[in-house]
Amino acid sequence: MKYYSRGKLLLSGEYFVLDGAKSLAVPTKFGQDLVVEPINEPQLIWQSFSDKGECWLEAIFDLPKLRLVNATYNSGKDGGKDTLAENLNEILRETRKLNPEFLNSKGGFLVKTNLDFPKNWGLGTSSTLINNISNWAMINPYKLLENTFGGSGYDIACAQHQSPIFFTKHTTEIVVEEVNFNPTFSNQLYFVYLNKKQNSREGIERYKKLKGNLTLEIEQISELSEAFLTCEKLSDFEKLMKEHEQIVSKTIQLMPIQSELFPDYFGQTKSLGAWGGDFILATGNEDSPNYFNQKGFSTVIPYQKMVL
Repeated sequence: MKYYSRGKLLLSGEYFVLDGAKSLAVPTKFGQDLVVEPINEPQLIWQSFSDKGECWLEAIFDLPKLRLVNATYNSGKDGGKDTLAENLNEILRETRKLNPEFLNSKGGFLVKTNLDFPKNWGLGTSSTLINNISNWAMINPYKLLENTFGGSGYDIACAQHQSPIFFTKHTTEIVVEEVNFNPTFSNQLYFVYLNKKQNSREGIERYKKLKGNLTLEIEQISELSEAFLTCEKLSDFEKLMKEHEQIVSKTIQLMPIQSELFPDYFGQTKSLGAWGGDFILATGNEDSPNYFNQKGFSTVIPYQKMVL
């Protein structure tokens, strides 16, 4: 059995997506698969591979107790985090709570996960895993996300869709709407990696501490998402990006990325997701990659090579 989930980028609505703002998100051409093979031994042997084919986590669990027996991981590649296997164990146990039959048979499984993007890019190593495991266990991925990593769930929606989406998290339901977002100026859009993976949980905590009453801002962000979708001119799109940055900046009390790192840039930039890391969106032209390269940012991906 093989399962595959798409990576994600949130073009509008970062932070505010948690509180019901309509947000524009896109699935990426990159993602992660999960391959399941039955074995006779009552064990779950788990191997996670990077986009370069390197095994960065191997863990063995006794079944059906789901007890972690052994784990090895590439600590140099993963910043020395020794809780990876424990985190996986927690995800699997939460999965079983949602489906008591999961991993409860006499046999076992060899499971391999394969990323096709660098895991530090922040395109959804966790969300693609959650979605793949949910498909395997036939459970609700939004519920599994809620019980493990938390978050709005827009990344799960991207994992499941083949086109851009509007994502809205209401109090009682999640609404996902496939949309036709294919700007005529997409050849003038780039994604720039800021050389560090951002901790979304830390960003969310900051937002929660500072946000106050955001009724007006949520409405403004939702309107901007709608405007992004229907925008026909690059200059208008840049104005929307700047307006969006100003609203978020005021709320979380951080400088927009353009003011902080790229004040001399000839185009417009916008943070995507938690501010301070992962990818930003930049408008520009064929000179843009060279500009960012000279600033020390070597990963500059044209929109059409990133977005599904």
